[in-house]
Amino acid sequence: MPSISPPSPPACRTAALVLMVGLLACSVECQDEPAGAVTSSKLQIHLPQSLTKPGGYDHREALFGIPPYGGSIAQNLYYADADDLCDASSIDTRAGHPVRAKDADGNMLPWPSPYILMIDRGGCTFTQKVRNAQRVGAAGVIIADSTCLCSAGDQCHSDPGKDCEAREPIMADDGSGMDISIPSFLMFKQDADLVKAEMLANHAVRVEMSWSLPSPDDRVEYELWTTPTDVISRDFLREFKEAAVALGKRAYFTPQMYIYDGVRSGCQGMDGQNACYNLCTNNGRYCATDPDNDLDQGISGADVVKESLRRMCIWQRYGQDDGVGVQWWDYVAEFMFRCNTEEFFSNNKCILDAMDHAKVDSKKIEQCMTDSGGLEEDAQNSILEMQLLAKDKSGVVILPAMYVNRVSIRGSLEFPVVFKAICAGYASGTLPTVCQTCSNCPDQKECIANGFCGPKKLQESVSTSTMIYSMMGLSVFFCLVSVIQQRRHQRQMEAQVKGIIAEYMPLDENNQAQSTSVAEEDGEFT
Repeated sequence: MPSISPPSPPACRTAALVLMVGLLACSVECQDEPAGAVTSSKLQIHLPQSLTKPGGYDHREALFGIPPYGGSIAQNLYYADADDLCDASSIDTRAGHPVRAKDADGNMLPWPSPYILMIDRGGCTFTQKVRNAQRVGAAGVIIADSTCLCSAGDQCHSDPGKDCEAREPIMADDGSGMDISIPSFLMFKQDADLVKAEMLANHAVRVEMSWSLPSPDDRVEYELWTTPTDVISRDFLREFKEAAVALGKRAYFTPQMYIYDGVRSGCQGMDGQNACYNLCTNNGRYCATDPDNDLDQGISGADVVKESLRRMCIWQRYGQDDGVGVQWWDYVAEFMFRCNTEEFFSNNKCILDAMDHAKVDSKKIEQCMTDSGGLEEDAQNSILEMQLLAKDKSGVVILPAMYVNRVSIRGSLEFPVVFKAICAGYASGTLPTVCQTCSNCPDQKECIANGFCGPKKLQESVSTSTMIYSMMGLSVFFCLVSVIQQRRHQRQMEAQVKGIIAEYMPLDENNQAQSTSVAEEDGEFT
């Protein structure tokens, strides 16, 4: 059982929530660029040619918006130099640089669509700036950093009163970016200053933003970051098993459970005791947020940590070798069907029932949870420690999060989005059959289930070529039947004629020369 402190006074429970809220805020604003991140995008300037840089410009890609993977946006760049785009009601699309021609009233024309807009950093969140740019028609956004990187040295000069930064920040989603569809980049100050100088001099600047998925070989690796109480990922977890099975060993899936480091967040006190009430296990080492925001009842953070550990053990036992993990998918579906309520979430009988229906050996899973370090006392759990390291390396901020070939896939966590992203991650010439057949099919789930693109009734119908051959076969059959019937009718006619001849032409017994043999008189009937 998880190590849970006895009930605390209201002040202590409030402190526990405050600590977790602070940790969540830091996860959005304080993270550095993840060490394991892969840049899937490219930023290049084509005009003026003097600003074109081999390989493109260093930048940071926003963790919101929906980039066109495999595509690009190449448009003229305009600089909103007098507006930080924090106030949607005061945006002046007739301002900025380079200057444009004027209309009949003497006002400068608006930014001509489609265009990419450059905005200075600061004043409000990244998502707010990009959302407002989207509302006024921008196809993409470049955020110009206002602070130098310390590593830039003399190549960059910070604004007065601003110290250099050790690392560029992640353009994280503040939690409201689901409505943003345009892509955006953060451009380093030393580069952005040169671009702004060109536009302030009224010179045209043309920028290209492009995206791709790394496709190193014939196997794609994809991972999902979620929690056992995450609502958004439920449909995906119910539906994607068939695709995982169809992809087989050509794709390797890794489920990742998102937990918090309680030691770093202050949930383990100086005396080594749990300071975050029932949000944590192992005396405050491993924590999760309370899904129902009620520390006194319902599902606790410690319950979430325990279920996370259980799912990781199931994956190690049944999915780590082949990267498919049929039993893992089955268990998650059975758990959501049977136990995903406040009453049964941590009910051992319900959990054992879910594992039994998924053909999971519960004794081996319990042994795995114990051998990894368990959830009691002030002891490290090896599996949960690996999850914390993987979380820091991936840089995941918003849940759920899907990565394909280590690239974050943005947009809604839906079957078609993930399946297309996986199929786009294969090296040229190595696309699996299921991707060739179903990736562009309107109903990909049905295509994978049926083995072909189209409604199921088509599978039961007869193809055009089969129909033609069948008709030809039937024609031959009926011709043969007609010939047989004709011959049969002919034989019947012969018999009738013979009977008539025998009846009306009596034989002369004495004159053997007069024969009534039809065979001798008329050869047509023989």
